[in-house]
Amino acid sequence: MLVRIVKLSFEPTKIEEFLANFETVKDKIRNFEGCNFLELYRDQNNTNIFFTYSYWNSENDLNNYRHSDLFKTVWSKTKPLFNGKPEAWSVDKLASLE
Repeated sequence: MLVRIVKLSFEPTKIEEFLANFETVKDKIRNFEGCNFLELYRDQNNTNIFFTYSYWNSENDLNNYRHSDLFKTVWSKTKPLFNGKPEAWSVDKLASLE
C-alpha cells in the first residue's frame, strides 16, 4: 500500500471555492480504481492550508489517477486557487495504532 500526502495552500478568498469543488469530486476520487481511503484535513492555525491523505494499492494505481481525465478536471479547478506551490509525498505506512 502507498500513502499519498498532499499539502495545499490556498488564497484565503478561494477556500470556499476549493471546499465546494472537493465536495463534488471526493467520492469520484475515493472510488477511483486502486484508491482505498481519502481524507481532507485543515490546519488549525493556518486555516488556508489543507492536506489530503489517500491510500493506494500501488504506485501504478496512483499514477493512473494522476494521468486520468478525473485528475485533469480536478487539477484544472484547484490549481488557480493556490497561493503557494503544492507539496506531495508518497510514503509507506510503518505503524498504525487505534
